[in-house]
Formats: sequence, C-alpha cells, structure tokens
Amino acid sequence: MNTHAIRAIYRFEMSRTFRTALESILSPVLSTSLYFIVFGAAIGSRMGDLGGVSYGAFIIPGLIMLSLLNESISNASFGIYLPKWSGTIFELLSAPVSYFEAVIGYVGAAATKSLMLGLLILVTARIFVPYQIAHPFWMLCFLVLTAVTFSLFGFIIGIWADSFQRLQVIPLLIVTPLTFLGGAFYSIDMLPEPWRTFTLFNPVVYLVSGMRWSFYDIADVNVWLSAGAIVAFLIACLIGVSWIFKTGYKIKA
Repeated sequence: MNTHAIRAIYRFEMSRTFRTALESILSPVLSTSLYFIVFGAAIGSRMGDLGGVSYGAFIIPGLIMLSLLNESISNASFGIYLPKWSGTIFELLSAPVSYFEAVIGYVGAAATKSLMLGLLILVTARIFVPYQIAHPFWMLCFLVLTAVTFSLFGFIIGIWADSFQRLQVIPLLIVTPLTFLGGAFYSIDMLPEPWRTFTLFNPVVYLVSGMRWSFYDIADVNVWLSAGAIVAFLIACLIGVSWIFKTGYKIKA
C-alpha cells in the first residue's frame, strides 16, 4: 500500500479545511449554537422532560447527528468533485495511486473533519445545558461509523455530480428533511399512529436513536437495530464505491 500517497491526499484535504476554518468549522458550530438557543433555551424552557431528560439535553444527539450527516457528505463530495471540476483528477489518475488508496485519503480526511466538528458541538453544548454520556465507548463508535459511512456516501455523490448545484441536491432535499423527521428534536413515541409506524421507515431514525441511547440510555428503537442499520449502510456504500471504480463511472467527467 502506498502510504505516502494516502498521507499526501489526507494532509492536503486537512490543510484546505484549516485554510477555510471560518466556513468549515466555525460556521457549523455557530449554526448549532443557534439551535441550542432557540430550541434548548426558548422552547425547551416551556417543555417538560422527555424520558427523564431535559429538552435542551435531549436534542444534543439529534443536533450532533444532523451536523455529522451534512458535514460528512459535504466534505467528501466537495473533496473529490473539485479535482474533477478543475481537471487535476488526471494528475491523480496518472500517479502511482490506487483507487483504494485515494478513497482512504479523501474519505479519511472528510471523516476526520466531521469528527472534529462533532466533538466541538459536544463542547459547545456544555455551555448551554448540562448532560452526561452513559456509554462513551458506544457514543464514539456511533460517531466514527456515521462519519465514515456518510463520508463514503458523500464521495459517491461527488463522483455522480456534474455541477456544484448537484452536490447540494441530496443533502438539502433528502438528508436534511429525513433528519428533521427522524426524531432529532422529538421522540417518535410522541407521534400518533399511523405516523409513528411510517417514521420507522426513515433510516435516520435509527441513527439518531442509537446516538441518543449512548447518551441517556433511552431510545426509540432497539439499539442493535440502530447498530445494524449503520453497518448495513456502510456495507452498501462500500459496494457502491467498489462498483464505481470497477466500471470507471464518471471518474474523469
């Protein structure tokens, strides 16, 4: 394995993040802080506890998942689309770098940025509300698995997209609505039938529920279903990336 190539791609992507720290890191953290102010302080003060947890603390896992999904997809898709758009993808394709090594470099950098952001949001949340993490190990597992999985998904979107506008189609029109409707700001047990049953077809429900369980030991669905959902999506993304490189789908376009 060409570790020098992986390290070069990884370091280049990470350096681009720190060059644009205001847009890449500070902006999402400020946006999440506004959620805490509006939902946690303004609305949360008028709501009772949910499962024995204050509303401000209850929404922390959902906000982390919302940021993690969007940032993982955005970082990875932009990272691979930019070389396609500028034409520098040909330098990568002509270099002694395998597709597998390129994926590790780009996806690894995107996942690292997302994990950094998730941890920053955890620190920011402490300013607004007190919280405890019941299962720190599983919380980290959900963070890492989600960041890697959706960075792979973002990589696929970056290969598929043929314009900057298309990079935003799936995150804005599919992922964000599914996250808002997936229990990020409420428990799905609060929904009447048949909406509660319909909500169980939303895959983001399982991600948010698993993350919330790792914090407060409460969940809308079984935690093993949550773990199985994220692993299944990870396998699907790995299969998708493998198919892209086997067929050469839009690699050079």
